[in-house]
Amino acid sequence: MFRFAHFGFIYLFLLIPVFIGVLVLFLMWRKNALKRFGDLPVIRQLMPEYSSGRIIFKFLILMLAFSSLVIALMDPQTGSRLEKVKRQGIDMMIALDVSNSMLAEDIKPNRLERSKQAISKLFDELEGDRIGLIVFAGKAYTQLPITTDYAAAKMFLSTVNTNSVPVQGTAIGDAIDLATKSFGESKLNKVIILITDGEDHQGDWLEKTKEAAKQGINIYTIGMGLKDGAPIPVYSENIEIGYKKDKEGNTIISKLDESLLQQIASAGNGMYVRASNSDAGLQKVFDEFSKMQKKEIETRQYSEYEDRYQYFVALALIFLALELFVFDKKNQWYSKFKPFES
Repeated sequence: MFRFAHFGFIYLFLLIPVFIGVLVLFLMWRKNALKRFGDLPVIRQLMPEYSSGRIIFKFLILMLAFSSLVIALMDPQTGSRLEKVKRQGIDMMIALDVSNSMLAEDIKPNRLERSKQAISKLFDELEGDRIGLIVFAGKAYTQLPITTDYAAAKMFLSTVNTNSVPVQGTAIGDAIDLATKSFGESKLNKVIILITDGEDHQGDWLEKTKEAAKQGINIYTIGMGLKDGAPIPVYSENIEIGYKKDKEGNTIISKLDESLLQQIASAGNGMYVRASNSDAGLQKVFDEFSKMQKKEIETRQYSEYEDRYQYFVALALIFLALELFVFDKKNQWYSKFKPFES
């Protein structure tokens, strides 16, 4: 097998037409300069040792050296042996509440940002597990299908905000249902991590939780918020302009519904953890389900590649050394062969 490790350097080859253009301009300028001194045939007779063919030949050697260096930068690699790789882990779907109440600042800097920080840290600790991300408010949407690409997971996580779901509310049942369906036909141990303040607005969470439990899916819940709650900030063009109020003009206080989240965790054969400013709770959940038996995810073959750039570096040095021995003027040794007669 063959590949280039840094294929982007191929665009350096676009410089070759530029170099050719410079050479053509130089030869035209030299020819016009010689014409000012007289007829070219006469001038060439006066300069018998000069050969324009040598300039072109030296240029071709330099271009070969340049091309060899570009290929070396692209780092050509060949596959040398095949290995079997076994991955073991579990499947987990993280359902993250992105409703406006998650902007409350009883958990610093706010509930949503603290959740994202904890999830990102969790991604850094995973090894072999498959992960997926669901965001929900009034409806639930898949932000990232289940994958082992942790870098992509962190990228998708960074884009999450309260505008990720256009419908406000807190549809916990929808989030659990979507997470349950997202596992597909996987035979691995499955867990759902539900991160929310627990203010459900639909009421079908118990039914969806029991359906997930029947399929062997464990549900862990993390309550974001403190018991006393906090007001919900209102922003205009990223500037806080006040707090959300009810119809009577009173400031709405968003409080954590621990009872609901405890019931979900109990019905889902999982556990409930309440977040605080010092601990987002995800580490406790991770420590718990990391004890689960991890099954083999896949067995695949891959090629271990070896670098071959050094050969092209050596080739470039050979061309550069050769260019040093090609002179602009003829010499007595070359005159016997006349390879560049113009």
